[in-house]
Amino acid sequence: MKTIARIHTDFPTKFGIPRQSGIVASLQGRIVFEPDYRNAEAVRGLEAFSHLWLLWEFSEAVRDTWSPTVRPPRLGGNVRMGVFATRSPFRPNPIGLSSVKLERIEIDPQLGPVVCVSGIDLMDGTPIYDIKPYIAYTDSHPEAVSGFATTPAEYLLEVDFAEEWLSKIPLDKREGLKAVLAHDPRPQYHEDPNRIYGLRFDAFDVRFKVDGNRLEVVEVVSFT
Repeated sequence: MKTIARIHTDFPTKFGIPRQSGIVASLQGRIVFEPDYRNAEAVRGLEAFSHLWLLWEFSEAVRDTWSPTVRPPRLGGNVRMGVFATRSPFRPNPIGLSSVKLERIEIDPQLGPVVCVSGIDLMDGTPIYDIKPYIAYTDSHPEAVSGFATTPAEYLLEVDFAEEWLSKIPLDKREGLKAVLAHDPRPQYHEDPNRIYGLRFDAFDVRFKVDGNRLEVVEVVSFT
């Protein structure tokens, strides 16, 4: 398997990344090809598709051993399910699959074609193995049964983001960040209302706490 590209996103760490692609539609990513694959001919015709499949590596979950069962966050981390009945990153082969929206393709003088997508669920720098077009008539199955994931897992939190802190975030990134916070980035078994969490987003450390269904941002620290 060859890494053909890497995606650049606002998530330098795993914490806070949406649990599935498409949950936060406004989150943006830029796919930059590795030098051997910076050929505009390789993406000819791709602009005709609205959505793409990305095959990628769980680069922070590579390990030599594997377990036949895992604890899905969807079930609170307390119930074991077969690894192949989940989308856990801890798999025999650390391969991820995401469906994203194609926003545009840019041609950069140094980087070649850059594929800009939205609805991402990947960490910054994630290796991309392949890009395939999403084809609605064969890839969409409205009648599909979803096992224990029958409804969206996340309930939306009320986000209290004071202007004092929100003003530190670039305008074009605010919608995505607030949506990430509303989907509750904490592990599902955490319930301490006094605990302060830190979410790395772009060049910021966003610190927050959650009490019931209310999330309050208590500080935003810039790393720049």
